[in-house]
Amino acid sequence: MKKKELVEYLNNYLKIADFSKADNSLNGLQVEGNREEVKKIAFAVDASLQSFELAQKVNADLLVVHHGLFWGKDFPLVGSDYSRFESLFSSGIGLYAAHLPLDAHSECGNNAYLAKRIGLEQIEEFGSYKGVKIGFKGEYKAPQTIEEIILKMGFTVEDCLSILRFGKKEISKVAIVSGGAPWEVIQAASEDADLYITGDASHSIYHFCKENKINMLSAGHYNTETGGVKMLAEIIARELKIETEFLDIPTGL
Repeated sequence: MKKKELVEYLNNYLKIADFSKADNSLNGLQVEGNREEVKKIAFAVDASLQSFELAQKVNADLLVVHHGLFWGKDFPLVGSDYSRFESLFSSGIGLYAAHLPLDAHSECGNNAYLAKRIGLEQIEEFGSYKGVKIGFKGEYKAPQTIEEIILKMGFTVEDCLSILRFGKKEISKVAIVSGGAPWEVIQAASEDADLYITGDASHSIYHFCKENKINMLSAGHYNTETGGVKMLAEIIARELKIETEFLDIPTGL
């Protein structure tokens, strides 16, 4: 498939334009690359020297990531930043990034994936960030324990960064915003969630959770943001008949 056509497809499918005001991470094609024909796409959570080298190793023409290279600030191409770009330029591989668009997507988004994986029903949008809903919430007919929910996510208690057990032991209402969103627990509490799930842990919200009697599960930034990337790879392979491969590079955080 022609790269131009693929990028147009991704832009439309992920609704990249809808996040232009809320997300300064330069969603879309970040590095052109010199491959006009895309026969294989590698997928990873993070844009890094390691993911670039692995993409080259698996003979990918394009690398699609959740966390790209740009975050709204200028930076000089020196040190490790130079090494990253030099690796991309020398390989000719293009780089495409989808940050908030891949958190918020109702089909392949990180949060929709988690909500469905843990078996929530009556799923609806949750978590307003700069006027855009990026998470999801839902309910259980039969209440679950935190341990049962962690197992449904595919993790163990040891895999998680933090569990704040200040709410109900039997969980019925769950709100989710993956990655680095500990402060969205305030929105979860205001909407009567029994459990808030995110990636990162934060000392600053400990007493809020305790005083508002809400459980909070920080399951790991990387752990909570692989699902959407994998789902997108599966959809691209199925719908566009392009070979895809997920590059698993866990950080433990």
